[in-house]
Amino acid sequence: MSVLVVIPARGGSKGVPGKNLTPVAGVPLVARAVSASLAASRVSRVAVSTDDNGIAAAARHAGAEVVMRPPAISGDLSSSEAAVLHAMDSLEGASGVDIVVLVQCTSPFLSPSDVDGVVAAIADDGADSAFTAAPFHGFVWRHGDTDDGPVKGVHGVNHDAAHRAMRQSRPREFLETGSAYAMRAEGLREHGHRFFGRVALVATDPARTLEIDDPSDLLRARALAPLLERGRTPSRADVDAVVLDFDGTQTDDRVLIDADGREIVAVHRGDGLAVAAMRRAGLPVLILSTETNPVVAARARKLKVPVLHGIDRKDIALKRWCEEQAIAPERVLYVGNDVNDLPCFDLVGWPVAVADAHEVVRAAARAVTGTRGGHGAIREIAAWLLGSTLEGN
Repeated sequence: MSVLVVIPARGGSKGVPGKNLTPVAGVPLVARAVSASLAASRVSRVAVSTDDNGIAAAARHAGAEVVMRPPAISGDLSSSEAAVLHAMDSLEGASGVDIVVLVQCTSPFLSPSDVDGVVAAIADDGADSAFTAAPFHGFVWRHGDTDDGPVKGVHGVNHDAAHRAMRQSRPREFLETGSAYAMRAEGLREHGHRFFGRVALVATDPARTLEIDDPSDLLRARALAPLLERGRTPSRADVDAVVLDFDGTQTDDRVLIDADGREIVAVHRGDGLAVAAMRRAGLPVLILSTETNPVVAARARKLKVPVLHGIDRKDIALKRWCEEQAIAPERVLYVGNDVNDLPCFDLVGWPVAVADAHEVVRAAARAVTGTRGGHGAIREIAAWLLGSTLEGN
């Protein structure tokens, strides 16, 4: 069967401005949705429907086709179904699609198995439409009237407030995750909405169930990402350049001051070996620091790498350096440890935090080292890229 995934991604968002381009673990939400969909084994094509040029560029870079959506179906009240139907009409060859899957960018932890699951419910099990849902055991309450008439205060919806049954005695309930919906293409055209005919529920992991609708949801997603995606570290194929903060990443963030006021820091020999190996492998390495201490420049000379230090806006300096070197920021690995590194995290494709980085920085990172700053964290990162022996040629 031919399976088309359509990902609606408008440019406007009131709850989280620029939401669909907002990164979680260094990857924009639209790109996360595209990657999960492309990795599903039963998907033939992936398209993003958008009215925003920035989203379109990010979608194409992630590997999706793009359908530019007209203003008539790009407003706050426009339905996702309208975007899917428009994409089906706009894509060449989409008339032969058997199953269409609606994937939402707002679910950052969508997995390829979720997408394959809703497709299988139709292709293998004969459903007409299917959606992802997570097991739910909560007691739901509601203000207002019941079917029996007006009430004061609140009342139970899925339970009898006078008889609190044990969880195992209650009927199984599921919470719609909002991440993936599959439909027979002809049925969607006929009915105009995502639930029709025989509807199937595809159970998913509740730990991965999260919809981003407001800033607090985004904070939770960034905090969960290192836990849910811990196994993913970059390889040499993912990275074209490495940019290193200095204090707290190449040092242990301590400063020793002698009687004359001179500052002394400690670095790790293994980190120096790692930088040399990355240079031999042809990876450009840059040290970027807000510090004005001459020790930063001295360390850069020792490592034979360029340095930009005494920089107030590291993100601006990093963007300019990428332009000068003709390196795409999404192909840059940046290593940091504190909140002044966060603007650079938003710019690059591989933001990496050292193990003892500030908790906000660890939450925003795409990967976190197991080693503390100044104790071989750079050596660990080089091993991700080059292998543990650091054979860089």
